[in-house]
This record gives sequence, C-alpha cells and structure tokens, in this order.
Amino acid sequence: MKGRPAPQRTIVVDGKPLPEVLDEKMIVAVVHGFYDEIRGDELLGPIFMGAIAAEEWPHHLDKMCDFWSATLLRTGRYDGRPLAPHLRLPGLGEEHFRRWLTLFRATVSKLCPPEVAALFMDRAMRVAHSFRLAIAFHHGEDSLKIRPILEDTLS
Repeated sequence: MKGRPAPQRTIVVDGKPLPEVLDEKMIVAVVHGFYDEIRGDELLGPIFMGAIAAEEWPHHLDKMCDFWSATLLRTGRYDGRPLAPHLRLPGLGEEHFRRWLTLFRATVSKLCPPEVAALFMDRAMRVAHSFRLAIAFHHGEDSLKIRPILEDTLS
C-alpha cells in the first residue's frame, strides 16, 4: 500500500522532545569516558576493579550503553537488574555515590551540550537516590534518613 512515509518517531522525556543531538554515539562516548574516569579514581576504582574482572569490562560497558540507551532513547535494549550487584558491595555509602555523581557530571559536562548533560544528570541523580534507599533498606537501616544528594552539593 502506498501512502505517506511513516513519521519520524519523536522521543519525549519529561514532557519535552529529546534533543536530536543525543544519539547512540554520544551514549557510547559518555559511558566509556565515565568508566575510564571511574577506573582511575582513588575511591571508586578499587571497588569497580574488584567487582568487575578485566575480561568482563567490555561486556559491562556494553550493558551500560544498553542501560543509558533504554533510559534516554527508549530503545528497550536493557533488560538487566542494575541494583543487585550493588547490594553485594560492602560499605557502599553516600561518599561513594557523591563521587560517582561528581565524576558522571564532569563527564557529561565535557561531552554533551548542556540540555543533554542535564538529562543524563537527572537520571543519574534518580538512580543514585533509589540505589541508596534500596541499599539502606537491604542492610536494615532506616531508609527514611536517606536524603537525596543534590547536584549543587557535589564537589
């Protein structure tokens, strides 16, 4: 059947169309750039390097690209459970999430236009808070005492 071409799909995030500049290539750059920073970080590097074997890094990076693609581009590529591995890490606390968010913000600020960096950071802040709540609950702590980390309090 002939007719008009299918309209291009517009992705809407938080009621606004997704900036066209955000694509898979940008997600790959952010994920790889961020985890390069993580692996070299004094606080987070040993945790990540201890939890992810050297030969597993390509798979981990692919999985994180799928996560961000599904989260921001709505591709549906990610089907994992990201919380479970974090629950197995002993002593994971606010300082770790603050550092994670600080490194993430530096990465997206360097690689993305401001409106895209803001989208990444909004999602990262949400993920960090939900993980912190779940970890506290998992360890029998009072999760009501867990307050969101605010971006303006990051170093």
